[in-house]
Amino acid sequence: MELEGKKVLVVGAGKSGQAVCEFLIEKGSLVTLTDSRTREQMADLAAMLENRGVKLALGQYPEVSGEAYDLVVVSPGVPLTVPPVAKALSQGAPPVMGEMELAYRFSRAPLVAITGTNGKTTTTSLVGQLFRDAGYRTLVAGNIGLPLVSKVENYSQEDIIVAEVSSFQLETTSQFAPKVAVILNLTPDHLDRHGSMEEYTKAKARIFAQQKPGDFTILNYDDPITRKLADSCPGEVIFFSKKHILEKGIIAQKDKIMVIDNGVTEIAGVTSLRIPGGHNLENALAAVAIGHAMGVSKENMAHTLSTFRGVAHRLEHVATLGGVDYVNDSKGTNPDASIKALEAYNVPIVLIAGGKNKGIDFTEFARKIKEKARVLIVVGKDGYQIEEAALTQGFEHILKAKDYEHAVELAHNHARSGEVVLLSPACTSWDMFKNFEERGDLFKELVLKLKS
Repeated sequence: MELEGKKVLVVGAGKSGQAVCEFLIEKGSLVTLTDSRTREQMADLAAMLENRGVKLALGQYPEVSGEAYDLVVVSPGVPLTVPPVAKALSQGAPPVMGEMELAYRFSRAPLVAITGTNGKTTTTSLVGQLFRDAGYRTLVAGNIGLPLVSKVENYSQEDIIVAEVSSFQLETTSQFAPKVAVILNLTPDHLDRHGSMEEYTKAKARIFAQQKPGDFTILNYDDPITRKLADSCPGEVIFFSKKHILEKGIIAQKDKIMVIDNGVTEIAGVTSLRIPGGHNLENALAAVAIGHAMGVSKENMAHTLSTFRGVAHRLEHVATLGGVDYVNDSKGTNPDASIKALEAYNVPIVLIAGGKNKGIDFTEFARKIKEKARVLIVVGKDGYQIEEAALTQGFEHILKAKDYEHAVELAHNHARSGEVVLLSPACTSWDMFKNFEERGDLFKELVLKLKS
């Protein structure tokens, strides 16, 4: 792909947009960055980008008519309905792509791309460790925090790239064809942007749409939506299941993780996993499927499964105070993720939940709260929606917190020895925080203050 001298409009000045600008400048492109924010709102960043040779169009989007631009690159956080993107798409020119597609065009290393509603970050991190333990030089990037475009050219055919990929990133792919595509599960999420579960599923399915024979698609057999997608996969499908005995695939039976493929190969005991919860068993099965597809030895896989400790903000144990375990699951940004978090414990739970809802119904979450929680503490803009859903299910031990300091104080005062205080919001953090990491970090800080 020739970029030298090309006029490129980058839409969105977040982490991904900044990385794209740096990449394009290095390629000799004539780069314009546009963002809905004004220069005053991003003064330091604006000055830095201008010093790098980026032209800025801030506070107002530029026209994309005629031959103004040769390419539009849109950041994943920017909806495709913003004027320059929507116009380019409706005109059919200039071409529109996202950072993930741009990075893929310059990738030489075999790419493992992992998506799904929940479990992406844990599985991506686990698979990254799996390949490193097996001796591969490995890049872990994508939606996990490091834009793929910033490092993709540093890795060769002998290396491996493991990328976490979101539905927003997949919306703008056209040639993207990973060697291994993984869909862990699909439940309602981001419906405020995609509009329907059908459109959300279509976006996720783009992860395998351009694959060829010889590539692999790994799907969750226990999830009826992902199982149905197998019929439209161009590559070889490998199923994983913790509930069924498959003729071929990766299964968990009789406390064993096994590969069924021309015989049975035992990989590891389920109890050897260091990460808690049934959903993490699914993540481990997906990782084994990836390892099996790429020829990683069973010894290497067993070693990684028994040593991987999980990721920050996902069922992260913070402290034990007075016999109470405090757990940070700030990455639980939708009801299904928080249901899985509740299911990971067999003791009474004091649950802290709430934030900004993504247009998702809380009924199933409320049923699980009634089953697993003793106390519910709601906080944030849409915490009242969780409260209303819980009351409808007949759960009444609900407390309202005005902020996170108050929420942690209430949890500390009401939790009993042997219980778990679980932050698993079932909502995004954008009502009160920049991101889920900031929310989780504040929770950890407040818990550790209790210790002192």
